[in-house]
Amino acid sequence: MLRESITISWRNITQNKFRTFLTVLGIIIGVTAIISLVTILQGVIDEVNRQFDSVGANTIIVSATGTPLKQGLSDHEISELVEIDGIVGWTPSVSNTASIHAHETTLEKVNIKGINEVYFARNQEMVVAGRGINYLDIESKNTVCVINTDMAQKLFLGENPIGKSIVIYGVSYKVIGLLDETAGLNSVMTVMSGVGDSVMIPYRNVLSMNGTDRVYALEVYTTEDADVLGTVDQMETYLNQVFNYKDDSYSLIEMENLLDMMKDLQGMMRAMLVGIASISLLVGGIGIMNMMLVSVTERTTEIGLRKALGAEPRRIQIQFLTEAIILSLMGGIMGVIVGLTLAYIAAIVIGYPFELNIFAIVLGTGFSAAVGIIFGFAPAKKASELNPIDALRSI
Repeated sequence: MLRESITISWRNITQNKFRTFLTVLGIIIGVTAIISLVTILQGVIDEVNRQFDSVGANTIIVSATGTPLKQGLSDHEISELVEIDGIVGWTPSVSNTASIHAHETTLEKVNIKGINEVYFARNQEMVVAGRGINYLDIESKNTVCVINTDMAQKLFLGENPIGKSIVIYGVSYKVIGLLDETAGLNSVMTVMSGVGDSVMIPYRNVLSMNGTDRVYALEVYTTEDADVLGTVDQMETYLNQVFNYKDDSYSLIEMENLLDMMKDLQGMMRAMLVGIASISLLVGGIGIMNMMLVSVTERTTEIGLRKALGAEPRRIQIQFLTEAIILSLMGGIMGVIVGLTLAYIAAIVIGYPFELNIFAIVLGTGFSAAVGIIFGFAPAKKASELNPIDALRSI
């Protein structure tokens, strides 16, 4: 019986191809939206999580805005802070924006990042030529810089940038290193801000540009086996003393907790996207129901003849329900293909690894099948309850 129902359903569906296409179009759009949005979102989330997982453990972000009387942290205070047991290093977060010049080329609004030697010790794989900034560069405020490969192409097309000079605020900085921004990053602040068009110089040089000797934000790194919560408590004790126990003078963010919060937020975003995309599927389901109701009206004579020949109401109902499910699955399969294609293109454009999202595929096809059953039930029931005498009067 099922095989016969499928055969008849397919014949009825293919008799009016254009109407069938318009009917399943809503399902195609809905499934495409679910597949593409969820797959793209998951790909971006996985890439962000991979980057944060590589830097998040054993990392504490310190924001020391201070008070009107005591702002930021001095080098001496930072030195005392990182002497706390379990802390093995720190990286400042200081920056400026400036125009830079090299040869006859000028780049506007370039991010000037202040970096210390610890940054390059944790990101050795990023340096593809030359060297990174070291301790002596920091102490002596050497006018040296590190740029990325993209900026090197803009400023020194076809030339080796190592040993060349760029001018920042009228001061000549010698290029000592070249970065590959696609390499792994072990700095939370770099993951968040990216490398982009930026120049890295000794952080004390940036502080001088900013007219201060204070650091307002930094990353603190702990050992693998450190008691991070205990370290945070000791840091709070020290910072309370530095800022005279004033409220809101500083904040500490332990990255593992932040990662947990991010993952909760990502789950909410995923659910929201699925909900929004599901609206399209509901609209497509209404279209299927509308077509099936029209089909019942058009096939009144056929239904009456089948009932007169002994067809049970249940069999008539299965017939029309099968048609609705086939229409939904057709739209679902086409939506999966289009959605995955769009997600693949987005992965190439955005620059993250493309991965098949089984959850999105199962959700899209399952939802489309459910739509067929739910919205096909009413027309199928109407067809099964049709009086054969009334149906045959239309002959």
